Amino acid sequence: MHPVSTIHYVVLGLALFLIGTLGVLTRRNIVIILMSIELILNAVNINLIAFSNYFGQVHGQVFAMFVICIAVAEAAVGLGILIAMFRNKGTVLADEVD
Repeated sequence: MHPVSTIHYVVLGLALFLIGTLGVLTRRNIVIILMSIELILNAVNINLIAFSNYFGQVHGQVFAMFVICIAVAEAAVGLGILIAMFRNKGTVLADEVD
């Protein structure tokens, strides 16, 4: 059995990034768009940690922690805006946003 190498993590990150990008570009529901953005940020985190491990430094891991903090803030603010929009408009479709 072959060990898991850095290229496996890069391919996983690329697959998650592509799924997230397709979700952002093709969906109309804002909840799905926010989840797709979270997928993109997690793909970036996987690649940061994989390359950090490959080069033997902790810079990528520290930067991944910052990305996680930004993702949490984005989710909180995004859901707050989403709730306010649902109360005013009665829908969560991106086409209805002015």
